[in-house]
Amino acid sequence: MRRFLESLGVDVLALFAFFGDCVLMLTTMLACVLRRSLSLRMCLVQASEIGVNSLPIIVLTVGFSGMVLSHYASMQAIRFGTNEYVGAAVGLAMTREIAPVIGAIVVAARAGSAIAAELGTMTVTQQVDALRTLAVDPIEYLVVPRTVATLFMLPMLVILALVAGMYGGMAVAQLNGVPRTAFLLSVKNWVTMTDVVVGMVKTGPFALIIATISCHQGLNTQGGAQGVGRAVTSAVVMCIVLIYASDYFLSTLLPS
Repeated sequence: MRRFLESLGVDVLALFAFFGDCVLMLTTMLACVLRRSLSLRMCLVQASEIGVNSLPIIVLTVGFSGMVLSHYASMQAIRFGTNEYVGAAVGLAMTREIAPVIGAIVVAARAGSAIAAELGTMTVTQQVDALRTLAVDPIEYLVVPRTVATLFMLPMLVILALVAGMYGGMAVAQLNGVPRTAFLLSVKNWVTMTDVVVGMVKTGPFALIIATISCHQGLNTQGGAQGVGRAVTSAVVMCIVLIYASDYFLSTLLPS
């Protein structure tokens, strides 16, 4: 029993230390932004890496998710004679949940893992220590551009993924026997700008989670190549868990 309590206490302290480090990193990043210590060139490079290179996979993933949702919704609607609700079901699910959540998870898996691997490699090869020796703040030079790029690019990626999911859902519904006009009319009647805004608002916290967790795990990598692998795995897993957890709280707080 004593060993269990000791182990539990160590895990709890490690959890508090982790969240404390993340909060300190966020405050340091905010201070850098407020004093305009930003490299526009670095932000653009990271925007290309995080945003442009993630576009194909996020569009395909969310697009097929919309198609699968539309397939099941349209089949049940035809069965019960409720074709006028297919567009509403697909539109509401895509705007509020599927596009922002699945989009964020895809970016975490693709870009977050790359961030953790890159910073982890720089840490174990002492490149980060070299920056500190040159009086360069690693958070200002490495973390801030990646965070700013993620904050700007994730909403754009989600919008494009949302369009792909809606068009894919409409095409599948039409193939299953739901007229396109009925699908579009249902979307027009049930999906409001509030639903779109709610989905876009969620991308802000999701982007902060992805950038902060990935950078934190990368900068705290230990143990050589194996440590880099562990940092990448833990970064992706923690991002996914925190994205789903924050999605629940945001869904309860934001207007329904």
